[in-house]
Amino acid sequence: MKVVAFNGSPRVNGNTTQSLKIVLAELENEGIETEIVQLGGRKVFGCLACGKCGKTKDNRCARKDDEMNTFIQKMEEADGIIIGSPTYFSNVSTEVKALIDRSGYVAKSNGGALLRGKVGASVVSARRAGSTFAYSAINFFFGIAEMVICSSSYWNMTLSRDPGDIQNDAEGIETFKVLGKNMAKLLKQVNG
Repeated sequence: MKVVAFNGSPRVNGNTTQSLKIVLAELENEGIETEIVQLGGRKVFGCLACGKCGKTKDNRCARKDDEMNTFIQKMEEADGIIIGSPTYFSNVSTEVKALIDRSGYVAKSNGGALLRGKVGASVVSARRAGSTFAYSAINFFFGIAEMVICSSSYWNMTLSRDPGDIQNDAEGIETFKVLGKNMAKLLKQVNG
């Protein structure tokens, strides 16, 4: 089994990445292969709603001027998907929103099988507020994509601003550890 985690923060080693690594360490302890994909700061555009993905039926976006199809392919090949995002003005980063919109549109336009039944988990970092909106946006995507949403002992978030602040958030660290353990168990149940 494999889990792909998308870091929606342009900070390659920021709190979102560090949070994802806590979750992934628990998955790796259970023998699950993991990969972090740097999404934040990459060249990705929003959905044009052109509908061409529904005509080509190849599980890919018709737009070829960015890296989105590489990300969609990684989602297709994974058993589990984690989307991590910092909270910018009470929601996900623009790169995460582009991933949600375009992969979601492609999945729905191709019959839904692209993401259906995969295990999804959100990881959110915020300075102080807005994290539940980002958490909701990611989980709403997982829900409409017919994915199985994994939870933890609290909402999957950390209150941290400067890179490394996650290391001082004991509750956030524990939440992410539990998330990793729960996701490993869920993946084994779903793919049993």
